Amino acid sequence: MKLLPALKTHLLRRPRRTLAVAESVTCGRIQARVGEISGASEFFLGGITTYTLDEKVRHLGVSRAAARNVNCVSAAVAAEMARGVCRLFKSDIGAAITGYAEPAPPQQVVTPLAHWAIAMRRRSGVTVVRQGEIKCLGFSRAATQQHFADAVLAELIDWLESRGRG
Repeated sequence: MKLLPALKTHLLRRPRRTLAVAESVTCGRIQARVGEISGASEFFLGGITTYTLDEKVRHLGVSRAAARNVNCVSAAVAAEMARGVCRLFKSDIGAAITGYAEPAPPQQVVTPLAHWAIAMRRRSGVTVVRQGEIKCLGFSRAATQQHFADAVLAELIDWLESRGRG
Protein backbone atom coordinates (compact mmCIF):
# COMPACT_ATOMS: atom_id res chain seq x y z
CA MET A 1 0.00 0.00 0.00
CA LYS A 2 1.62 3.18 -1.22
CA LEU A 3 0.04 5.41 1.43
CA LEU A 4 1.70 3.74 4.42
CA PRO A 5 4.65 6.16 4.70
CA ALA A 6 2.08 8.97 5.02
CA LEU A 7 0.70 7.29 8.14
CA LYS A 8 4.07 7.54 9.86
CA THR A 9 4.55 11.14 8.72
CA HIS A 10 1.18 12.24 10.09
CA LEU A 11 1.51 10.41 13.40
CA LEU A 12 4.99 11.73 14.07
CA ARG A 13 4.06 15.32 13.23
CA ARG A 14 3.63 17.54 16.30
CA PRO A 15 1.81 16.78 18.40
CA ARG A 16 3.04 13.22 18.05
CA ARG A 17 0.31 10.60 18.26
CA THR A 18 0.27 6.91 19.05
CA LEU A 19 -1.90 4.28 17.38
CA ALA A 20 -3.49 1.00 18.48
CA VAL A 21 -5.73 -1.30 16.43
CA ALA A 22 -8.64 -3.61 17.29
CA GLU A 23 -9.58 -6.11 14.61
CA SER A 24 -12.10 -8.84 14.09
CA VAL A 25 -12.96 -9.50 10.42
CA THR A 26 -9.48 -8.52 9.17
CA CYS A 27 -7.80 -10.88 11.64
CA GLY A 28 -4.59 -8.87 12.12
CA ARG A 29 -4.12 -7.56 8.58
CA ILE A 30 -4.25 -3.89 9.63
CA GLN A 31 -1.61 -4.53 12.27
CA ALA A 32 0.54 -6.37 9.74
CA ARG A 33 0.30 -3.46 7.29
CA VAL A 34 1.29 -0.94 9.96
CA GLY A 35 4.15 -3.23 10.97
CA GLU A 36 5.50 -3.05 7.40
CA ILE A 37 6.41 0.60 8.00
CA SER A 38 10.05 1.15 8.90
CA GLY A 39 10.12 2.74 12.34
CA ALA A 40 6.53 1.75 13.21
CA SER A 41 7.58 1.33 16.83
CA GLU A 42 7.85 5.13 17.06
CA PHE A 43 4.04 5.41 16.95
CA PHE A 44 2.40 1.95 16.86
CA LEU A 45 1.69 0.60 20.34
CA GLY A 46 0.12 -2.64 19.16
CA GLY A 47 -3.18 -4.27 18.47
CA ILE A 48 -5.59 -7.00 19.35
CA THR A 49 -7.68 -9.40 17.32
CA THR A 50 -10.93 -10.13 19.14
CA TYR A 51 -12.83 -12.61 17.05
CA THR A 52 -15.52 -13.62 19.54
CA LEU A 53 -18.10 -11.80 21.63
CA ASP A 54 -16.42 -12.85 24.88
CA GLU A 55 -13.06 -11.41 23.81
CA LYS A 56 -14.60 -8.14 22.60
CA VAL A 57 -16.32 -7.77 25.97
CA ARG A 58 -13.31 -8.85 28.07
CA HIS A 59 -10.58 -6.84 26.36
CA LEU A 60 -12.36 -3.91 24.72
CA GLY A 61 -15.35 -3.27 26.96
CA VAL A 62 -17.94 -3.91 24.26
CA SER A 63 -21.51 -4.15 25.56
CA ARG A 64 -22.37 -7.85 25.64
CA ALA A 65 -26.12 -7.40 25.16
CA ALA A 66 -25.84 -4.92 22.30
CA ALA A 67 -23.15 -6.93 20.50
CA ARG A 68 -25.03 -10.21 20.91
CA ASN A 69 -28.10 -8.69 19.23
CA VAL A 70 -26.10 -7.90 16.07
CA ASN A 71 -23.69 -10.86 16.10
CA CYS A 72 -20.90 -8.37 17.00
CA VAL A 73 -21.24 -6.56 13.66
CA SER A 74 -22.50 -2.97 13.73
CA ALA A 75 -21.33 0.62 13.71
CA ALA A 76 -21.89 0.75 17.48
CA VAL A 77 -19.70 -2.32 18.08
CA ALA A 78 -16.92 -0.89 15.88
CA ALA A 79 -17.10 2.38 17.85
CA GLU A 80 -16.89 0.55 21.18
CA MET A 81 -13.92 -1.45 19.87
CA ALA A 82 -12.11 1.74 18.77
CA ARG A 83 -12.66 3.42 22.13
CA GLY A 84 -11.73 0.21 23.93
CA VAL A 85 -8.43 -0.24 22.11
CA CYS A 86 -7.49 3.37 22.95
CA ARG A 87 -8.10 2.64 26.62
CA LEU A 88 -6.41 -0.79 26.52
CA PHE A 89 -3.18 0.50 24.96
CA LYS A 90 -3.45 4.08 26.29
CA SER A 91 -3.03 5.24 22.69
CA ASP A 92 -3.98 8.61 21.25
CA ILE A 93 -5.79 7.02 18.29
CA GLY A 94 -7.59 3.72 17.98
CA ALA A 95 -8.82 2.10 14.78
CA ALA A 96 -11.24 -0.82 14.80
CA ILE A 97 -13.13 -3.04 12.39
CA THR A 98 -15.73 -5.80 12.60
CA GLY A 99 -17.75 -7.51 9.90
CA TYR A 100 -18.27 -10.44 7.59
CA ALA A 101 -15.58 -11.48 5.08
CA GLU A 102 -18.02 -13.66 3.16
CA PRO A 103 -21.78 -14.15 2.91
CA ALA A 104 -23.37 -15.34 6.14
CA PRO A 105 -26.81 -16.85 5.39
CA PRO A 106 -27.77 -17.39 9.06
CA GLN A 107 -27.37 -13.64 9.62
CA GLN A 108 -28.97 -12.81 6.25
CA VAL A 109 -25.72 -11.26 5.02
CA VAL A 110 -25.48 -11.59 1.23
CA THR A 111 -22.62 -9.16 0.56
CA PRO A 112 -19.47 -9.12 2.70
CA LEU A 113 -19.42 -5.95 4.79
CA ALA A 114 -17.52 -4.34 7.61
CA HIS A 115 -18.06 -1.50 10.05
CA TRP A 116 -15.00 0.50 11.09
CA ALA A 117 -14.32 3.34 13.50
CA ILE A 118 -11.49 5.66 14.42
CA ALA A 119 -11.37 7.04 17.96
CA MET A 120 -9.18 9.70 19.51
CA ARG A 121 -8.22 10.24 23.12
CA ARG A 122 -9.08 13.72 24.36
CA ARG A 123 -9.01 15.32 27.79
CA SER A 124 -12.74 14.64 28.10
CA GLY A 125 -12.34 10.95 27.21
CA VAL A 126 -12.14 8.80 24.11
CA THR A 127 -14.31 10.03 21.24
CA VAL A 128 -15.15 8.38 17.93
CA VAL A 129 -14.11 10.87 15.25
CA ARG A 130 -14.90 8.94 12.08
CA GLN A 131 -16.68 5.74 11.16
CA GLY A 132 -18.20 4.01 8.20
CA GLU A 133 -19.19 0.85 6.41
CA ILE A 134 -17.43 -1.02 3.62
CA LYS A 135 -19.03 -3.54 1.28
CA CYS A 136 -17.12 -5.84 -1.01
CA LEU A 137 -18.38 -8.33 -3.57
CA GLY A 138 -16.61 -10.76 -5.83
CA PHE A 139 -13.39 -11.29 -3.87
CA SER A 140 -12.20 -14.37 -2.04
CA ARG A 141 -12.44 -14.32 1.76
CA ALA A 142 -8.75 -13.42 2.12
CA ALA A 143 -8.91 -10.73 -0.58
CA THR A 144 -12.00 -9.25 1.10
CA GLN A 145 -10.17 -9.13 4.44
CA GLN A 146 -7.21 -7.36 2.82
CA HIS A 147 -9.50 -4.94 1.01
CA PHE A 148 -11.18 -4.06 4.32
CA ALA A 149 -7.81 -3.57 6.05
CA ASP A 150 -6.50 -1.30 3.30
CA ALA A 151 -9.74 0.71 3.30
CA VAL A 152 -9.49 1.38 7.05
CA LEU A 153 -5.87 2.49 6.71
CA ALA A 154 -6.83 4.80 3.83
CA GLU A 155 -9.60 6.30 5.98
CA LEU A 156 -7.19 6.78 8.88
CA ILE A 157 -4.66 8.52 6.65
CA ASP A 158 -7.39 10.68 5.09
CA TRP A 159 -8.59 11.72 8.56
CA LEU A 160 -5.04 12.54 9.68
CA GLU A 161 -4.47 14.57 6.50
CA SER A 162 -7.72 16.50 7.05
CA ARG A 163 -6.57 17.38 10.60
CA GLY A 164 -3.31 18.73 9.18
CA ARG A 165 -5.19 21.13 6.91
CA GLY A 166 -7.26 22.64 9.71
